[in-house]
Amino acid sequence: MSSDDRSGWASLQKPFRGAPLGWRLRVAVSILLIATVATIWVTNRLLTDRFTESTRNRAELRLALYSGNLLSELRRNAIVPQLLARDPTLISALQSSDFTLSTQRLISFVEEIGAASLMLLDSDGRTVAATDRSRLGEAHRNSPYYVEAVRANSTIFTVIENETGSYSFTYSRRMDAGSDILGVIVVEVDLQKFERAWAGISDAVMVADSTGTIILSTEPKWRGLEESAALVRQPPEGAIERAIRATTDWTALPPDAYLQGEAVMRLDTRIPFRGWQMTSFTTYSSIREKVNSVIALEIMGFAILLALAFYALSRRATFRMALFQRESAELRALNTRLQREIAERERVEKTLEVAEQTLAQSSKLAALGEMSAAVSHELNQPLAAMKTYLAGARLLLRRNRPEEALASFGRIDGLIERMGAITRQLKSYARKGADAFSPVNLGEALASALSMMEPQLRQRHVKITQILPEEPVFVMGDRMRIEQVMVNLLRNALDATKSVTEPDVEIILAVGDMAVLTVRDNGHGIEDIENLFEPFYTTKQPGDGVGLGLAISSGIVNDHGGRLTARNSPNGGAVFEMQLPTLGSDGLAAAE
Repeated sequence: MSSDDRSGWASLQKPFRGAPLGWRLRVAVSILLIATVATIWVTNRLLTDRFTESTRNRAELRLALYSGNLLSELRRNAIVPQLLARDPTLISALQSSDFTLSTQRLISFVEEIGAASLMLLDSDGRTVAATDRSRLGEAHRNSPYYVEAVRANSTIFTVIENETGSYSFTYSRRMDAGSDILGVIVVEVDLQKFERAWAGISDAVMVADSTGTIILSTEPKWRGLEESAALVRQPPEGAIERAIRATTDWTALPPDAYLQGEAVMRLDTRIPFRGWQMTSFTTYSSIREKVNSVIALEIMGFAILLALAFYALSRRATFRMALFQRESAELRALNTRLQREIAERERVEKTLEVAEQTLAQSSKLAALGEMSAAVSHELNQPLAAMKTYLAGARLLLRRNRPEEALASFGRIDGLIERMGAITRQLKSYARKGADAFSPVNLGEALASALSMMEPQLRQRHVKITQILPEEPVFVMGDRMRIEQVMVNLLRNALDATKSVTEPDVEIILAVGDMAVLTVRDNGHGIEDIENLFEPFYTTKQPGDGVGLGLAISSGIVNDHGGRLTARNSPNGGAVFEMQLPTLGSDGLAAAE
């Protein structure tokens, strides 16, 4: 980007600073906002007090009406058993055991009385007549309304919890003929109709008996519980949710109760019947709706005033818009210049990409030449050993010792096999091998590697120190490849001690959870440990190596589930460690 473009871009980055807002306008807007908040707060306070009181009065009136209707229904049905217990037709039917017309007579009574159902029980507690014909023949001998009615001379009221969780309410009275007990008349009171009527209102209503147990409620799950337990059990969705729509933060009067963390208005009254009590929970939502409607009008008025104030600001915005348009035109011109520069850079990048591809092809050809040199590097050791064995075999044949000469030829044959294996294993850097593993004695593999390196060791007069465990150390792997790693480590140790007067190589084989082979030399150490195992990295002179030995060795150890590491010794020289999983007594790798 040119210097002119940079200066233009910097100028566009500076924010536009218009004229400061007049202090008179600021004060006017602040006063208007304060007046709005104060008016809304006072209006909310006063109207909430007023509407809350009127809502409470209406709730008290509804509660008195509900309790009066419930008491009227109970008292109206309380006289029915006393009248039916003296009915001569029903008494005659019980005496004669002829109940042909009894059911029809009870049906005619229930239509006049308005009870839920009527039942006539004989002296054995069996239903002999009923307004619900499906209940004929039922046995009620153990039912409370039968047992208590037989024992008492008055009308008995009974509350029984059904299997469905609802309650049935019955009046029962004994029917006598002189000193003989003929049966029991049972009148079931329909109080569930009140529950159905209450369910259509916004209040939650419940009726509790003298023990505090809820027997009637707009929420079915409350039945059978005390008030405290019922309010905790109330699910998120239900009848009570209509009563707890949240307004506690807006109401001026303190809440009477909290349901699920929400404030509601709680009212209760006593029903003059067996210690019953009726309680209602009234929502504040109607109060909030009325208050909000008035506040909405106030907010609308203040919003109009505020809009007028902001109209004055819009004139300033018009002036600023003209300036923005001019700056936008300058920005578009600058953007055009930037696009031209981007196109030029893309062209240069494509040219660079072609150059990189050409360089990569040249690198591949160079790598191919170095790989061919690596083959020669890996075969040098077996060829040197073969030369030594051939010289020894000729000498043995001259001394007429053919059997020992044949042993040398056998070693030469093994080295030829090893050379073929090496040429195959050099591919392991690019492709992992999948040969089958077998138990390998690391001590024997180390002896074989030392035997292969014997000519170089004897020529260099290197001092070899071995520390081996008494028991054999076994690992699961490919012996040929493990020996290749050992030979590479020994050869690197020899190369590292070329400039040392008294070369010394220490070999330690230890066993624990892992088998660890340590090769320590007294050379000058390693300069760049981080790149040591990278391919084609070497510190040797040209012609002494291509930097593939340690990279191949590291890949072989990784294929065996182990790790090859290197570090500098505090006493000087380098330390290489080959860690491999050991074999357990059952032939399984301990590390696995």
